[in-house]
Amino acid sequence: MSSGENKLIRRRLAGAWLSSVISISLVLLLVGVASLLLINAKSVSDYFKENVQISVLMGQDVTEDQAMDYATTLDAMPFIKGTRFISKEEGTRDMKDMLGEDFLNVFETAPIPVSVDVTLKADYVSADSLEMVKKVISSSPLVDEVVYQQSLIDKLNTNLGKISLILGVFVLLLLFISFVLINNTVRLNVFSKRFTIHTMKLVGATKSFIRGPFLGQAVFQGLISALLATLILLGILFFVRKEFVQLFEVFSMDLLLVVIGIVILSGILICLVSTYFVVGKLVSLSNDELYY
Repeated sequence: MSSGENKLIRRRLAGAWLSSVISISLVLLLVGVASLLLINAKSVSDYFKENVQISVLMGQDVTEDQAMDYATTLDAMPFIKGTRFISKEEGTRDMKDMLGEDFLNVFETAPIPVSVDVTLKADYVSADSLEMVKKVISSSPLVDEVVYQQSLIDKLNTNLGKISLILGVFVLLLLFISFVLINNTVRLNVFSKRFTIHTMKLVGATKSFIRGPFLGQAVFQGLISALLATLILLGILFFVRKEFVQLFEVFSMDLLLVVIGIVILSGILICLVSTYFVVGKLVSLSNDELYY
């Protein structure tokens, strides 16, 4: 075989390997996106729950200083995420925005009391916990009423539950598709070397000896593909962070290392497992079966 033919074969093999790496990388990118969504599902859920506001209406005779002191007391409670003091003037202004300038004309005195808007920690935004929270807050003699929209909270919890279920099914389906696609890519890559495997078998090489080099290549290919997928994922996240800053208030980027770990582990494991079984099957083929 001439040197020109050798170069052509090497070029084709390099092209096939590169094509295989790119294909696996794109599939692993889907694994990374799915993992990012799954890991941050609770963060997204908590974000929405912790933005639900509860209005604590103070008594008509409660002064602003007393209300602010009570807001400080609320901040110290374990189930409170944050509080915001609402003065009578601010409350009146908000009501004017909602009901119009003339809504106060029907009252002899301004009916808007001092109030405190409260947001709870996500674990307490449920029907049972809210009742407990309401009872604790209402026990203060300064508090006249605790107001929140129970129907809105029930709907929020129901919808978040449905979204989590749909997301879980979507991620599992995506992971399954990813495994199938990577498995097929590896199968085609190894199958192209079936005659080399058959030659090794004819000279007495054992299954484990034949598998060895292919498994080593699979680990290397999976690692390179995973690193390429990670770089693409980081590039996408950089762009998203630049264009949609608010989205990163929801996502917990501390878990990004976990996502990268999942992508690398998935790339290596799937390539390794696929190669193990494909090589095992090719070793068992007869001479005639190699051509089909």
